[in-house]
Amino acid sequence: MNRPRPEPMQVVKQRRDAALTALVDSVPYIRFLNISFDRRGDELTGQMNFNEKLIGNPYLPALHGGTTAAFLEMTAMMALNWQHLWAKIEAGELDPADMAAGKLPRQPKTIDFTVDYLRSGLPRDAYARAVVARSGRRFASVRVEAWQDNKDRPFAQAVGHFLMPQGEDKRDAKQT
Repeated sequence: MNRPRPEPMQVVKQRRDAALTALVDSVPYIRFLNISFDRRGDELTGQMNFNEKLIGNPYLPALHGGTTAAFLEMTAMMALNWQHLWAKIEAGELDPADMAAGKLPRQPKTIDFTVDYLRSGLPRDAYARAVVARSGRRFASVRVEAWQDNKDRPFAQAVGHFLMPQGEDKRDAKQT
């Protein structure tokens, strides 16, 4: 029995990194907030690099609640997209060059997003990790936590519900 030889690991890593870069670059607000993502296998950790423009209350100083919520939502969206597209990326069905050129698959859309602010975000880098609690054909639920110095002491957490993309519809078929 002859099995096809597996791809070299470097090729697989390059494809994963290129796909993640294309996904992140497709959302301008991620660049504005200076959020980056660290990929370890199929797990993503978001990092919002500190900048003075993120301060909401200069007297404390504390991160603005809107930037904290946006950071949580962007991390949840990227984690959901990554899980949703993982099999296609691994199989080589999605070409990172096409993704970088803007030919991205349809992405989940936010239905609602509820944030719990547990303490003030300090003026330093913040990290977040999301867990997809449920992902079906039409609906997904994602939990996300953000921390700064100690992962066991989150400063914010959120739960989001997302509408999953359905198959190609007539509008998508006309665009290609």
